[in-house]
Parts: sequence; structure tokens; C-alpha cells
Amino acid sequence: MAKPDDAEPVESIARNRRARHDYEILDTWEAGVVLTGTEVKALREGRANLTDAFGIVQEGEAFLLNLHIGHYGQGNVFNHEPTRTRKLLLHRREIRRLIGSVERQGLTLVPLELYFRRGRVKVRLALVRGKQQHDKREDIKRRDADREIARALRQR
Repeated sequence: MAKPDDAEPVESIARNRRARHDYEILDTWEAGVVLTGTEVKALREGRANLTDAFGIVQEGEAFLLNLHIGHYGQGNVFNHEPTRTRKLLLHRREIRRLIGSVERQGLTLVPLELYFRRGRVKVRLALVRGKQQHDKREDIKRRDADREIARALRQR
């Protein structure tokens, strides 16, 4: 019997912690990333940074821009460019849905996490809307209130 997708072991490479703070997450997808050999080896060493990365859809294809993957130590002249544009592997119907959301509604594609699944590099993409400063403050207040409630229940 096959295991469900959620039960598969996932080896996380990098997370975008600012994304959940700066954006309201509306929907998420898992996408493959087209990489070169030295990029994969650098990712196995944990040399990735998602903070400035974002996704775009153009001409029916999805791309990830500003994903920084550091140089591989033994790569010498064959090393890759750290912030090159990388193609995302998504189903056609998913890309069509993204085109509608990104172009018509003014939403943004942001990577949340980069990880290995079954030896392949995957990225968890989120369709997001930017938060205003007062929304961020409300989230912080709500989190503090929840923490206080949990603390009070624990003491009983």
C-alpha cells in the first residue's frame, strides 16, 4: 500500500520565516525546481537563502527569481550563478490558475520552504497578499493573547 504524500520524509533546506509575518497566505503549491549539478550539491550543504525570492509567470511558464544558492566548494569553473532565474515545474492547470491570480488580482508568489523529497529539490510556493502594518500588529496581539490563555490553562 502506498504512503500518502504527507507521510513522506522531507529534508528541509531553507525556510522563509518573514513570509508568514509580511504576507497573508491564500494558497500553497509544491513545485519542482530545474537546477544544475553544482546547485544541488550546494543545496545539500545547506547554502540557500529564500528571503528576497519571488515567483513570476510569463509565457505559460513559472519562474523563481532571486533565490540565492551559494557556490559549491569544489565547483571551480563549473559553478553556477548564485541568483539566476530558475524554472519551476508545475502542471499546466496550476500555472493557468496562477496566471489568473497573479495578473488579475495583483497577488504575489512567494517561496515558503525549499526541501528535498525523494532526492528531488522541491519548493513550497504560496500565493500571498501583502499585509498592512496594522494587520501585523493585530497578529502580534492575537498571538500574545493566545499565549497568555495557554499559559493560564497550563497553570490550572
